[in-house]
Amino acid sequence: MKILATTILLLCLGVFVFAQDADQTNNSKNTSELQAATATVEHMSANAGDNGIPNTVFEGAKCVAVIPKLIKGAFVVGGEHGDGVATCRVNGGAWSAPAPFKLSGVSWGPQIGGKSTDLLMFIMNNEGMTNLLAGHFKLGADVSAAAGPVGRSASADAAWKAGVLTYSSSKGAFIGASLNGAEIQQDNRATQDWYGSNISFKEILTGGAKIPNQQAKAFVDAVQNAKQSAQLK
Repeated sequence: MKILATTILLLCLGVFVFAQDADQTNNSKNTSELQAATATVEHMSANAGDNGIPNTVFEGAKCVAVIPKLIKGAFVVGGEHGDGVATCRVNGGAWSAPAPFKLSGVSWGPQIGGKSTDLLMFIMNNEGMTNLLAGHFKLGADVSAAAGPVGRSASADAAWKAGVLTYSSSKGAFIGASLNGAEIQQDNRATQDWYGSNISFKEILTGGAKIPNQQAKAFVDAVQNAKQSAQLK
């Protein structure tokens, strides 16, 4: 009986240690994703203007979604997915706490290349925002999407009609990218890790959740600073 009790105790301790390691791994992964998303937004802001994303895109965006460091092949062939984070403007012009999501599907856009790619999506109208708040939608089907215009004087008459403008960055510069067919879905596991409950995408993105940690705050601040920088240019 003593041997059996000792064995059970050791097994319980092993499960506890494993669970702790898993939690630490998830927290580390989430922190890394937020830091990468923040760096992408900062890079995006630094390259705005003549050779980057037009300032008018920053100014008009209702929400910003970032999928950092997507490895070529994993997304293009549709076998894997990318992890991203989104934030939306709420009352008073502030930005919401970040909401984690997963992006999956196939994109045949020739603009997506290189060994590692940062993807950005700007939600430009109420149609796009409504679909994003639902926590699950498909680009090009549930909401219109278009490769975003590039440059201060870029012609964007057709693009501005789309609910979502999309961009890719693989060699230091941002270009419009086609993401039609890609699906966006709330990352429930990351949501649970960040907020302690499976709070809905809508509640997070409409200002119903507090910013959960310093890394999340840095991401939201980067988006706010990018918009303010665009307005000054």
